[in-house]
Amino acid sequence: MTLPNAALLLRIYLGEAERHDSSPLFEALVLKARDMGLAGATVLRGPMGFGHSGEIHSAKILDLSSNLPLVIEIIDVREKIEAYLEAINGMLVSTLVTLEKIRVVQYGKTRHEVDV
Repeated sequence: MTLPNAALLLRIYLGEAERHDSSPLFEALVLKARDMGLAGATVLRGPMGFGHSGEIHSAKILDLSSNLPLVIEIIDVREKIEAYLEAINGMLVSTLVTLEKIRVVQYGKTRHEVDV
C-alpha cells in the first residue's frame, strides 16, 4: 500500500474506560480502521488529562484512574478518512475528533521528496 504525500491526520480523543458493546472503544475503533483498509492507526495513552467535563484523569499513585486519556491517530487520504468517520459515527459519544492536513514524507519503504 502507498500513500500520496498529501493526506489527513485524524485524531480521536477519548478515555480508556469508554466502551462499544463489550469491547474497549479504542480497540473497536482501531479494528474498524484495519477492517476498512486504512493506512494505519496508533493508540497513545496519556498520564494525565481532562476533557469537556473538567474532571482530571491521572496516573498518580494516589489517584489511580481507570480512565486515562487516549488519543487514536489515523492517517490516510481524505476519501478513506471520511468513509471511516461515517462508519464510526454511532460509536462516538463523548469524544473530541480533529482533522489536520498533513504531508507524508515516508510510508513504509516509499519516500517522498522533501521541499525545504
